[in-house]
Amino acid sequence: PFYAESGGQVGDTGFIAAAGAHFDVEDTLKLAGVFHGHVGTLRSGTLQPGDTVSAQVDAPRRQAIVLHHSATHLMHAALKRVLGSHVEQRGSLVAPDHLRFDFTHPRAVTAAELAEVERLVNREIRGNPAADVQVMDFDDALKTGATALFGEKYGDRVRVLRFGEFSVELCGGTHVDRVGDIGQFKIVEESAIAAGIRRIVAVAGEAAVARIQAMDNQLKDLARVLKVAPDVLSERLEQIL
Repeated sequence: PFYAESGGQVGDTGFIAAAGAHFDVEDTLKLAGVFHGHVGTLRSGTLQPGDTVSAQVDAPRRQAIVLHHSATHLMHAALKRVLGSHVEQRGSLVAPDHLRFDFTHPRAVTAAELAEVERLVNREIRGNPAADVQVMDFDDALKTGATALFGEKYGDRVRVLRFGEFSVELCGGTHVDRVGDIGQFKIVEESAIAAGIRRIVAVAGEAAVARIQAMDNQLKDLARVLKVAPDVLSERLEQIL
């Protein structure tokens, strides 16, 4: 049941247990494009070929990864709408505590554009469409308008993931059942990593709530130090400077 690192999504963790044996799975890798390699530590006993085992994924960590992966698809679609159809993925990382997305764009993304991307993603989250997953031939998948990601290798049969009318992509990763499960989405930073390539770091779910609360607390702390209300903080700082 462990997801092996692929398509930007990190590998699952958890444990594999048998009679008298316990193996902590600290990472899961795909070997030769076929096999799942479970990397970790044998805490007790021995494991032998032919043993019957119980394999348990770390469910809370997997769910946090799921939220960030689905949020990545929504953000990709939102970037295309806000910045233009030239936007193409050039790399990604989907982890339990954040997502990282690299894409083609010739200039820095403005604060207003980032705010609009955030608004569109959170609008879709509130709309709460169900995830529609279909497996079909690669050529048929492209006819649906699904986005094939740069650098990914696809077989003859592919998995098409649709979130309402907003996002359609080819993806073999784990995702939410309904978009509303994501809960909240927040962009953390945007930067350049190469000529014509930008990077966005964002958070979803509990990580997004924690980030927003931390920013709010920081703002209140600054206002307290300067002895002003938060809504006039910038004016007070300008006077001091």
